[in-house]
Amino acid sequence: MPIVTIKMLEGRSDDQKKALVEKVTSAVVETTGANVEAVSIVIEEMQKTNYAVGGVRSSDR
Repeated sequence: MPIVTIKMLEGRSDDQKKALVEKVTSAVVETTGANVEAVSIVIEEMQKTNYAVGGVRSSDR
């Protein structure tokens, strides 16, 4: 039972997240041989104020 966690910044549309889930599920099934029904995906969205790269928050860019 593969479980995939995707962490990304907030702001993607429902259509984008739906497409992401479908493609990631397909990739997991293709590479692991798992049944599609066994693949779970969790999307964790982060606020831009809670993520930084190189000492600069994404909300400040």
